Amino acid sequence: MRKYSILVADDDEKILFAFQELLKKDGFKCFIAYDGLEAKILIEKHKPDIIFLDIRMPKEDGISLLRSMHLKDEGIPVIIMTGHGTMQTAIKAIQEGAFDYITKPIDVNKIRTIIRKALLAINQKGIILTTNTSFNTEILESYELIGQSAEMQEVFKLIGSISTTPNSTPALIIGESGTGKELVARAIHNNGEHSAEPFIAINCTAFPETLLESELFGYEKGAFTGATDRKLGKFELSKSGTIFLDEIGNLSLNLQQKLLRVIQYRRFERIGGNEIIPILARFVAATNVDITSEVRAGRFREDLFYRLNVASVNLTPLRERKDDIPLLANYFLYKYNNRLKKAIRGFSEETIELLLNYPFPGNVRELENIIERAVMLSKSDIIFADALNEYLTPMNSKSKLPQIPIKNNNFADSRNHILEIFEKEFLSNMLYKNKGNISHTANECGMTRQNLIRLMKKHKFDSKFFK
Repeated sequence: MRKYSILVADDDEKILFAFQELLKKDGFKCFIAYDGLEAKILIEKHKPDIIFLDIRMPKEDGISLLRSMHLKDEGIPVIIMTGHGTMQTAIKAIQEGAFDYITKPIDVNKIRTIIRKALLAINQKGIILTTNTSFNTEILESYELIGQSAEMQEVFKLIGSISTTPNSTPALIIGESGTGKELVARAIHNNGEHSAEPFIAINCTAFPETLLESELFGYEKGAFTGATDRKLGKFELSKSGTIFLDEIGNLSLNLQQKLLRVIQYRRFERIGGNEIIPILARFVAATNVDITSEVRAGRFREDLFYRLNVASVNLTPLRERKDDIPLLANYFLYKYNNRLKKAIRGFSEETIELLLNYPFPGNVRELENIIERAVMLSKSDIIFADALNEYLTPMNSKSKLPQIPIKNNNFADSRNHILEIFEKEFLSNMLYKNKGNISHTANECGMTRQNLIRLMKKHKFDSKFFK
């Protein structure tokens, strides 16, 4: 089993020494260069798997070297290292073909995260091998924004751009359920200047309006019946970090107005209090609804939309970036092999074909759940297509009605069979949309909670697989 090699080029001896120690510890072969010319010689001689380049070096800078390297070997992931003052140059480097960038001072966890992403890119057409046994799997599992499609590369660039702006700049993330909106919010936070500060997530649909207001603003003792002590709200607890407001499209107009004032004036008061408290955190909001339609319908304030939409990220559904499906499937196989102590080597060609032809209404979250089930139940070291057929229903395939078998040429039997397929498809979509929350799903479907539970038992659905 071959050892991956990494080249690091920087004119700072301390950085080179730190990289050398880390990479050797994690089982990589390491080459170091003190300037651009030496880096070019080592690249041509050793053909490293991954390259870290400082953006400013003697003899030849990182950008210039990046251009010449891509002429010779376009397949090598190149990571640009930059100081905070040269971030715009780093983003330019991404546009010119760099795989990623990392800011100084260098953080060990971020290095490992970027290396992991690069290794996934290298292995995207094959099986991910656990070549470096000491590689930190906690870091590997903590950052699941994976993709080599043009759409995901654009998302990575936007994360880099937004994370360099001050906390007073809000962000809006738009995407279907399961596309990874919270992962994007966390990435903006983790790549920003205040990554050591709290990241506080709150789902706007999880609380009644009055309770949500007290969760956000906090309250003083005696503010209302039952307020026996002062309580600090999420605005205050977030300090200089990030407040992530998920499903903001479902916020009441009353709370939208109050939130707008907080974002606009960067201050608030606890419920029942007079003290004006400054807010230092960044607001990141997310929605899975067509927010512009909600604005036109008068259900979402236009001024709040424009205030949040200063920086926006649109997440493409998985069905529209099929190139990422094998890469994600391999990553989730690696993840659940480790978690479940399995040794599954990969997928059959038929399995990959089946995944590529499936529309994934639950997006990346659904793909992860499918792979987790397959790894858990597999008796073989390869995942074959028949292991997934139970979860990929005919209604989800490219041609639908022709694949539905006619039951004994009998109308009633055929109708019942089609109804069963519809139930399974409809309920799975609604459960994914509501992240497995039974009460919310039942309410949206217009049925009782008991009826939904009965149908879930009938189709062997477990709510935890939709979260």
